[in-house]
Amino acid sequence: MRNPARGHDLIALRRLNTTVVLRALHRRSPQTLAGLAAGTGLSRPTVEAAVEELTGRGLVGESGTGTGGRPPGRPARHFRFRTEAGYVLGVDIGLHKMVLLLADLGGTVVAARRDDVSPELTGGDRLALLRHGIETFLAAHAIRRDAVLARCVGVPGMVDAGGAITSVVVPEWSGVDLARLLDDGGPGRTLIENDVNLAVLAERWQGAATLVGDVVCVLTGHRVSCGLTIDGRLHRGRRGGAGELGMLPLLGMSTAQQALAWPGARGPGESEVAALARAADAGEPRALAAVADFAARLAPGVAALALAVDPELIVLTGGATPVGRHLVPVLAERLRPLTLHVPRIALSTLGERGVALGAVRKALDEVEEELLADTAS
Repeated sequence: MRNPARGHDLIALRRLNTTVVLRALHRRSPQTLAGLAAGTGLSRPTVEAAVEELTGRGLVGESGTGTGGRPPGRPARHFRFRTEAGYVLGVDIGLHKMVLLLADLGGTVVAARRDDVSPELTGGDRLALLRHGIETFLAAHAIRRDAVLARCVGVPGMVDAGGAITSVVVPEWSGVDLARLLDDGGPGRTLIENDVNLAVLAERWQGAATLVGDVVCVLTGHRVSCGLTIDGRLHRGRRGGAGELGMLPLLGMSTAQQALAWPGARGPGESEVAALARAADAGEPRALAAVADFAARLAPGVAALALAVDPELIVLTGGATPVGRHLVPVLAERLRPLTLHVPRIALSTLGERGVALGAVRKALDEVEEELLADTAS
């Protein structure tokens, strides 16, 4: 008589073995069956069965090229994780712009779009713009909705652990469960995260902080906010408000962007901050004074975080990065009398994609956790 418990154990073991093989190919591709068996400690027949199952699910495919010289006789077959098996979507919906990035499961961005957004939009209109933007973006690149395995949207303001927005940067969105409103019945989760938290994830993934554990990221531009990682992990705080020193008027961060106002000449299509940067590059005294004023307004809040966290690195990102060449040394000088130690200060090279790239990373983490989880239980 068949033991049901025994059958359940065998099914669980097969799932676990399949996950082990997928993890190995996700970590390094392509690999041969023999290489997978040696690397995972599984038997050759077990590896073959797992590869066959994963191939049927579309997650693994045979690679046309191997590595190294080809031995005599029949060449070994090489298998790889199919990064094209699905996509993730990263979105930055700010007060003044919307950036959308589509990436494959290897994290390679395959499509991008940027739209200007009016800061006067109501919460409802902004939500409608976001929905329409996502739909048209996917349609323009012939991506089926069921191929998008996770979506992450970066928003200005605090986001609690459940994904509800808890601040009033966009007043009508305060207390709103944006993920639920964006739910279209498609596969995969929709994640909502604070924009500066995503910016620091992007810096840790592809930016200035790839080898650094303790990082403070300062998102500059129309508003200033801060995010941080400790020991390489995003530190959100109990209610998602860690690093939000821009909310405290006494520190001056809430008005820092006023220093970047530039009354000077602007070229066709040139932004205000780009014109300011050009003038500062030319040594214009008014422009250099504006950068110094901006640094002075940032310094108390950045110093407070530097004293609280003692980070190895401070990354400046966001809309003010065009003036970063002048801002970094001035900010370091302003921090010196306020802190015990001035951390290294770096300028982000990710540009306007920073927040959306962080959203891609968070969406990838969600997909990888689901695909590579221990499914034996």
